[in-house]
Amino acid sequence: MSAPDGSAVRTPAPGAGVRRRGPYAKSAERRRAIIDAAFDVFASRGYRAGSFREVAERVGMSQTSLLHYFPSKEALLVAVLARRDDVEPEPDPDEVARRAGEGARGRAARFALSIEAQAEANVGIPGVIELYAVLSGEAVTADHPGREYFVERFENLRRDYVEELTALRELGVLRDGVDPVRAAASIVALWDGIQLQWLFDRDAVDMAAALRDYLSLILRLPSPS
Repeated sequence: MSAPDGSAVRTPAPGAGVRRRGPYAKSAERRRAIIDAAFDVFASRGYRAGSFREVAERVGMSQTSLLHYFPSKEALLVAVLARRDDVEPEPDPDEVARRAGEGARGRAARFALSIEAQAEANVGIPGVIELYAVLSGEAVTADHPGREYFVERFENLRRDYVEELTALRELGVLRDGVDPVRAAASIVALWDGIQLQWLFDRDAVDMAAALRDYLSLILRLPSPS
């Protein structure tokens, strides 16, 4: 086999390099197992009740061994939040069919529905949302281990929303006078604020509905069928 420049490329023997990567792959697998266990623990028990000890027990290791992978509770909790971010719930297909439709307004509706779907999914993991609320407040301090995570998260969210809102403006379905940059920041702010209120009184606050109402103010959505 030849490289793009025509020089010979040595083909590794079957399995070559696997043993060298083995310890790293095993370590990564163990980290994923720890994060999955921590997600379950803190999702069900919340920020205060969840513990390193229970996470360690679920993965069959000592707390000392757990500290080898995550040197502090905060570091583990940030990894739990990052895991949550990797999962993007899909809107209900029937709801999409009923509310979205085709064309530019359909795209705007799908954008709104994707945000609503995440808000509805968060209702099922109150412990993780509690964890998010606590850590986001603590992470404003310069030396907090979760600061970088939240800085990057907010930057990424705003960037993604600005891109989509700008595209929707070009399609003529962003309402007149709405600035994509300010609207993107407002969506993030509303989401975090409504989640905090929901944590205090889950019966009185409907997160998805509050987000839907705001999005209907800035987007030209299809008329309800």
